[in-house]
Amino acid sequence: MRAIGVRELTASIVNVTIASSVFLMPASVAAGLGAAAPIAYIVCAVLMALIALCFAAAGSRVSLSGGLYAYIETAFGGLAGFLGGVLYSLTACLSVASVATAFAGSVGVLSPPFAGSLPRALLLAVLFALLAWVNVRGIKPGIRLVETITVAKLTPLLFLVVVGGWHVHPEFLRMSMPTLAQVGQTSIVLLFAFVGTEVALAPSGEIREPSTTVPRAILAALTTATLVYLGVQAVAQGVLGPELPQFRDAPLAETARRFAGRAGELVLLIGATISIFGYIAGDMLGTPRGLFAMARDGVLPARFAKVHHRYHTPALAIVVYAVIVAALAISSSFETLVVMANVTALALYLLCVGASYQLQRRDVRMAGTPFNLPGGVVLPLLAAAGIVWLLAQASAREYRVAGGAVAAATIYYLVRRWYVGPSSGVSASRAQGR
Repeated sequence: MRAIGVRELTASIVNVTIASSVFLMPASVAAGLGAAAPIAYIVCAVLMALIALCFAAAGSRVSLSGGLYAYIETAFGGLAGFLGGVLYSLTACLSVASVATAFAGSVGVLSPPFAGSLPRALLLAVLFALLAWVNVRGIKPGIRLVETITVAKLTPLLFLVVVGGWHVHPEFLRMSMPTLAQVGQTSIVLLFAFVGTEVALAPSGEIREPSTTVPRAILAALTTATLVYLGVQAVAQGVLGPELPQFRDAPLAETARRFAGRAGELVLLIGATISIFGYIAGDMLGTPRGLFAMARDGVLPARFAKVHHRYHTPALAIVVYAVIVAALAISSSFETLVVMANVTALALYLLCVGASYQLQRRDVRMAGTPFNLPGGVVLPLLAAAGIVWLLAQASAREYRVAGGAVAAATIYYLVRRWYVGPSSGVSASRAQGR
């Protein structure tokens, strides 16, 4: 039964998109552009609108669950679908690791003894050990944990914008025009705040009238997220002015402290910490089960498909994923991990943009009349050009991570195909398992 309409899909995309990064990005964006930060938000929103329209076109033609992976596999075949799954998994690892560093930073502000390197590492190790333990014990405790935390996500942001808006200094919002290079270098970090649409599209097989529901929901959610981000950035910039980049661990908490004292600071700090923890908990609930599904379908070693004898959960997949993400979080900084996550996400998006054109060219139809991109190839070309432009802002180190993963995955896929032979429906069933 197709139960997801425009309202439900819009809410799902907003919930995934407006996550923990909104509590951290204002300082990073202000460091690059100062009061001109809204330009980067608009650039990212326009680029994501182009990419999202390609998602919408592909989603209206491929009604299989799995979102981007199903679109890519249907358009280009098994290897491309597998690489899409690898890029998604790598993006998830890097994203949750970057958010975990932010969690440690927020805790360090709340409790200074945790600000040191060793206490921070111990905190992250305990965090992922706890979440792995909760999820190994069963999916119901994990779901209850995520549901409990999600309620608190938007409340502190609403408080900041509504109350803080009365304390903005207009002179702090006067901007000077930045260079294109400054906009690009800032935008590749900021894009992290807009990533997530593809997660909400995973249950494409349950969306009603996808040819109209998907484009409407994506654009409505993107507009909502952009307005929230602009409001938060304007208040933070208007209250802190040139000091904003100095508070990278908790910029919104410092903003609230300036107009509401210690009580306001605690509201934002606690809200940010809960929201960030909720994001990590939600990821730990879902992503390891994607590894389980890939192993179940023969793409990963079979041991990852084994379930716990008592709790019937993919215990090994959960534990291995927790160890990998904890190691990344302990060893790297927030912005480094964000850019690496964005590089892998942009590579995934580039595949999907190409898939949207290929599906339209082949006139693939699985769910009635599809949504056709206006202008034919023009919008996919603009989206691809924007993605390539942003990718050009990354450093060699960030390319090595994504490039190494793609190369290793390609070799693995080809060797496995040679030894085992092709298996049908691997990517599609893997996507459904996610």
